[in-house]
Amino acid sequence: MTTPAAAAAAAATAASTRANSLSRIFSSSSPVISPPKRSPKTKRAPTPTPTPKPPAADAGSIADEKPPKPVGAQPAAKAESNAKHKLPKPLGIILKALIRQRDPDKLVSDFVQASTVSSRFRDRHRVFEVAVSRLNSLGRQDGIEAIIEAQMPFLETSAEGFAARLIRLYGRASMPSHAAATFHKLPAQHKSTMTFNSVLSAYADAGDFDGLTAAFQEIPATHPSIVPTVYSYNVLIHALCQKPDISAALDAVHLMEKHGIPPDIITFNTLLNGFCNNGRVHEAETVWEMIKERNLEPDAKCYNAKLRGLVAEGRIDDAAAVLERLEKDGPKPDTVSYNELIRGYCKAGRLQEAKKLYDDLVKNECTPNKGTYETLLPQLLQAGELDCALTYCYKIFSDKRNLRVECGVLQDVVNALVDVSRVEEAAKIVVLGRKKYYPRKGLRMPDRTKDSELRAETDEEEAISEEEECEVEHETEK
Repeated sequence: MTTPAAAAAAAATAASTRANSLSRIFSSSSPVISPPKRSPKTKRAPTPTPTPKPPAADAGSIADEKPPKPVGAQPAAKAESNAKHKLPKPLGIILKALIRQRDPDKLVSDFVQASTVSSRFRDRHRVFEVAVSRLNSLGRQDGIEAIIEAQMPFLETSAEGFAARLIRLYGRASMPSHAAATFHKLPAQHKSTMTFNSVLSAYADAGDFDGLTAAFQEIPATHPSIVPTVYSYNVLIHALCQKPDISAALDAVHLMEKHGIPPDIITFNTLLNGFCNNGRVHEAETVWEMIKERNLEPDAKCYNAKLRGLVAEGRIDDAAAVLERLEKDGPKPDTVSYNELIRGYCKAGRLQEAKKLYDDLVKNECTPNKGTYETLLPQLLQAGELDCALTYCYKIFSDKRNLRVECGVLQDVVNALVDVSRVEEAAKIVVLGRKKYYPRKGLRMPDRTKDSELRAETDEEEAISEEEECEVEHETEK
């Protein structure tokens, strides 16, 4: 029988082997994970209680770094019992008030207070995302840090998913070094493959692909119990596909198979997109052969990458043949499949074929999306086909999914209608846009409109306030 000591030794050996294999794949210039930088000297957001800051680590790698002591020593129950006040209002009212809050200092202080006294509040994912997104847009990384650090005392008694969410929030705010530092501060039971994957995702969300590859090497090397999964490798492969030499991404596939982790179709989707987006369509055939060798069934996303590559090379007829074959033999093409070829037809000046493909998209039970309309409408305006452009606008506004086509695209339609004296039709687009919550400053009758009375009438059709718009988005995303 294997003793615990022997098992630990075997895990350590496996981690060492994994690190050695990875070092041969990654460029020697891959950086180590840097400690988080101090937030810019902006106005500090006040917090009701002092919160710990990320450790001021040196520039050494994670492998040489001593993980800081977990800050989850204070049990969540004790932290809540020590809070001076319970929630002063019903949770729903507090959530709405926070979502509407525009003062960053008040947002941080109210958020920290509510999250400190209510576990139900801490379970509300959306309010965390809204707060972090808003603070990030205002450049208040110090406020984001305060909000996330305030949750650390509750980690000891929280589920693993809570820790993973906190790490991902740093990725959404483009603060991946803070995500890595948070991982090291987790209680021992939360240093797991799930939270490791969250660190990788945080680096991916922030676009720090060199940091991601460094984290992939260093964290499992220092935590032998953490074993990368197919998800881990897929995130890694996506990062390697961003490098000038994406052959390392192929090597990563062989590495994962060497460690007994079979690649899935997402792995190959990622590779195909990597090759095709880099203009290496011919080399992508190697990936197709790998798919066949492993008896995997390519899905529509695989073929979408092929369509994208063919269109990028100007091989529009070849792309059309691929789509026609999919319609007959499967897998069934999706909206993206049609969009790729529509984009190709428009780029080649073959607008009538693009319009026919739009009709085929609808006929084949796919649904046009914002990409469809954002590709077609400018081409229709350029060709002077205002009637068709107007019809597509009405379809956008009648779509129950509340499509958010770029405001500027719709404004171009309004301007074109006004230019040919179709003022009432232009005004109707503006009014419909207001009902779909397009802002006044983004969609309006142009100042050159002769009928000032009509322009004033559309201006009175106020869009809902920013606060209410945020609340509507919150309700629709539940």
